[in-house]
Amino acid sequence: MFKYACLNDISAVGIEKFTGNFEKTEDINEAQGVLVRSASMHDMEFPDGLLAIARAGAGVNNIPLEECAKRGIVVFNTPGANANGVKELVFAGMLLASRDVVGGIEWVKANKDDENIAKAAEKEKKKFAGTEIMNKKIGIIGLGAIGVRVANAAKHMGMDVCGYDPYISVDAAWNLSRDIKHVLNVEEIYEECDIITIHVPLMDSTRNTINKEAISRMKDGVILLNFARDLLVDEEAVLEGIKSGKIRKYVSDFPNPTTAGAEGCIVIPHLGASTEESEDNCAKMAVKELMDYLENGNINNSVNFPKADMGVCQAAGRVAIHHRNIANMITKFTANFGDLGINITDMINKSKGDYAYTMMDVESEITDEIVGKLQAIDGVIRVRVVK
Repeated sequence: MFKYACLNDISAVGIEKFTGNFEKTEDINEAQGVLVRSASMHDMEFPDGLLAIARAGAGVNNIPLEECAKRGIVVFNTPGANANGVKELVFAGMLLASRDVVGGIEWVKANKDDENIAKAAEKEKKKFAGTEIMNKKIGIIGLGAIGVRVANAAKHMGMDVCGYDPYISVDAAWNLSRDIKHVLNVEEIYEECDIITIHVPLMDSTRNTINKEAISRMKDGVILLNFARDLLVDEEAVLEGIKSGKIRKYVSDFPNPTTAGAEGCIVIPHLGASTEESEDNCAKMAVKELMDYLENGNINNSVNFPKADMGVCQAAGRVAIHHRNIANMITKFTANFGDLGINITDMINKSKGDYAYTMMDVESEITDEIVGKLQAIDGVIRVRVVK
């Protein structure tokens, strides 16, 4: 029996996916698995028995990834589970920026007591006139789960679409409409597009991707959309761009003192994935990842350990080893099994950065003796008997 803890309210649709082999606990010190959404885990002390953390969402800034990797705690996220919800809000933001719907609504509120409001509206509405998005050129920076959906939908809306992603995955490429222009230089997006939207993860290398220099290359009157992370954009430079007329509107899903209430900014209170469907999808995906890892040792969608999937073990035993990504580890593992006369029937070894993960299926039951020998190897972080 495995125990799991929830640090936030997790959709019941997801929790219901747990089998009878899992039991909820309110004490994280008893848990082998943790489900989390937004709760910060950076100052938490992790119990020795904690094996995995599943984030019901894409961003993992609230989880200390390196510390988890050092202790052999696998951190999962749920890429793509909330992609449609974010995609739809991107288009809402695009339309709000293209046509001054917000300004028009505020005018109606301010004049609600005017008995001639209908007549007055006909005179005033020209102040809120905007442009259509059809035939406009949109540039998408980042063609992951969300970026691909935005690109394909934009094409269906009659837009001229180009996307930039030097690291596009095979799956994303297959899902991308053949009508989308894949540019090799982001400068082309800056210089040619009427609307630009960014969909990349926040890392040191992507921080302030949209900066003063990038903005200077953009067309006058560009609409800029940010539904990924606020720190991807130098928002002080954006405000300067709005004042100069370079940027027509900046739409962000991340309220902060820089942009909240600022002229030319439409700031939404982080609603991108806040739909019932997105929360359900994220919860179901997180639970599935957690169960597959705890029961079978398989890793899918981890942000700190590599993908490794051997299905359900059909052999007598399976051992999972978290270790440093250094030379000769496999030789040492297999030597220990060989010394004890244990035959290995299947094996997988994958690495990600400084860390690696090895699973082995063997023909004999895995004893405490073999676990001890494996754990004693220099560079091994955690040894777990899965079956």
